[in-house]
Amino acid sequence: MRIDPDDLDDVVRRLRRAQGQIGGVIQMIEDGRDCEDVVTQLAAASRALDRAGFRIVATGLEQCLRSEEAGSEQAARDRAQIEKLFLTLA
Repeated sequence: MRIDPDDLDDVVRRLRRAQGQIGGVIQMIEDGRDCEDVVTQLAAASRALDRAGFRIVATGLEQCLRSEEAGSEQAARDRAQIEKLFLTLA
């Protein structure tokens, strides 16, 4: 299933934020920062990645529902693929 890149602008912003957070975690480790601070920042990056993944799945689901309403035979296969992707993130 392909998703229109224009539908994923929010995901790209989330991933760029996570990229910055991961860079911050690396710098914190290199600077010898407190373990609690490092883990807190790492958890924030992990949540950002999870949210991006779920947003991709949600966008795919929306697209699939539009295809089903249009009578697309591909929609059932797409729905199964989306379910598998969702379970991968869960």
